[in-house]
Amino acid sequence: MDRRRLGSRRPPHRKESLDLDDIVYGVHAVEEALAGKEELKRIHVGDERKRDPALRKLLDGAREAAVPVRFENRSFFAQFPYRAHQSVVAFGTPFDYVTLEETLNLKAPGGRLYVVLDHITDPHNAGAILRSAECAGATAAIMPERRAAGVNATVRKSAAGATAHVPIARVANVAGALRTMKKAGVWIAGSALSEDAQDYAAADFRRDVAIVIGAEGTGISQVVRKECDYLVRIPHYGRIESLNASVAAGILLFEARRQRAEG
Repeated sequence: MDRRRLGSRRPPHRKESLDLDDIVYGVHAVEEALAGKEELKRIHVGDERKRDPALRKLLDGAREAAVPVRFENRSFFAQFPYRAHQSVVAFGTPFDYVTLEETLNLKAPGGRLYVVLDHITDPHNAGAILRSAECAGATAAIMPERRAAGVNATVRKSAAGATAHVPIARVANVAGALRTMKKAGVWIAGSALSEDAQDYAAADFRRDVAIVIGAEGTGISQVVRKECDYLVRIPHYGRIESLNASVAAGILLFEARRQRAEG
């Protein structure tokens, strides 16, 4: 009997250590990982969802991709720290980042559009930014290797599958990456609240451009700010000092898309 076939139960074995960074959880996130042809080792589904019509697409995708599916009782899912797993957890491989050079070689009709995460530490914000980037048709996303959220299980969940579709590069130094991008003909627009920033609706996003989103609370760093060709701000009409980083990213990315659509 082939134990790898869809729906087979795993035989008793030693408990393996969990690498939470390589886990994808939640129905939609796993579906998109399959659609994006991410390498998944296996998928675990709650026994109570064996005949759930909402999982038909996921199970069909797993069968087509030859990814084993194992049905588990509730105690299996208790080992994970996620509340929103929906009784669906997939074990993947370390996320396949691309290089900065590879992102600069990508072709984009209408101009290249990048989003740069300047030390975004909240994985929910990072995931939401990546989701907006994918929905806006961004060419790629750039994030730092240290002191920032990488692509882990929470980021994948918050991105709602976007990590399976948008190329993501990790760089050792954001300012250095921006200098490389400028040499490749990419303009750098930094999101800021300062007086020297122009209204985002008046800024030019039609050319090859990278939109830099700063860390929660502190904004873009001074060293990164110096590499920006221009700064843009989103006007505020209420009393709160600033927008959430992921909301700001979505507004700017879709402004760029709007301008390009109008020509």
